[in-house]
Amino acid sequence: LTAPESAMALAATGASGAVRIERHPQGFAILWLGSEPVNSMTLDLWRSLLDALTTLEKDPAVRGVVFASALRKDIFTAGNDIKELHAPSTSEARYREFWRTQTTFLCRLLRSPLATVCAIRGACPAGGCAVALCCDYRVQSDTGTFGLNEVALGIPVPKFWARRFVACANDPARADRTLQLGKLLAPREAHALGLLDEVVPAAALIPTATRAMEGFLKTPDGARHATKVNVRGEFSTAWEAYIEEEASGGWAMLSTPEVEATLGKVIERLSGNKRRAKL
Repeated sequence: LTAPESAMALAATGASGAVRIERHPQGFAILWLGSEPVNSMTLDLWRSLLDALTTLEKDPAVRGVVFASALRKDIFTAGNDIKELHAPSTSEARYREFWRTQTTFLCRLLRSPLATVCAIRGACPAGGCAVALCCDYRVQSDTGTFGLNEVALGIPVPKFWARRFVACANDPARADRTLQLGKLLAPREAHALGLLDEVVPAAALIPTATRAMEGFLKTPDGARHATKVNVRGEFSTAWEAYIEEEASGGWAMLSTPEVEATLGKVIERLSGNKRRAKL
């Protein structure tokens, strides 16, 4: 995927079975995302993520969750499926459900009682970056990309995604500029900006994420979660309350001839790349 196209993807397989829970005796689980070829974030995949998070939060034996990619390629996720956003390829009803499911998951993740770690192998644009930003700790392999590059596709970064990105950065002005330029950062650039906690070789990714999780689990769950809510609760609540308004505005924007044409061209390019890959 090129830089602009990597914010979106085309689904090649359904999300059924694409999310796998691996429980560990230390009190945490790894949530493996394995929807080949690029973990395209369809409505089904967001539903699977929300269901898995609900399952783990209800399990008294699980105190934390690590998100990781099970793909063959070095991709955490290529972002939201373009067909979920291209108005002629979907419907207003489906888009609203897509946006509602996605945002409910992100808000729940941001304030989850579980300790959350994102182990990012390879590319992590757009929707995947949003997942990572809602986790307590982020570690990425030393090759890949990280960021919210929707502007490069001619659409705005969602309001609360942008605010979370800037809040996680140690240089708000630079983070703001990065969003406006639609730029994807190399892992070490993202680390320097404070968006990542660690950058390691791919082989060390899961061991590093596990070590980070073990550090969180040394603290009492109740106190840790209450502190998280004190820091993020109001933001998460405001974000959740904005879902329907944002879905309405999003659909109006996506339905404009200019955006329909722009996203349609991205679909054509991605479809052409898939056809060439099969030759």
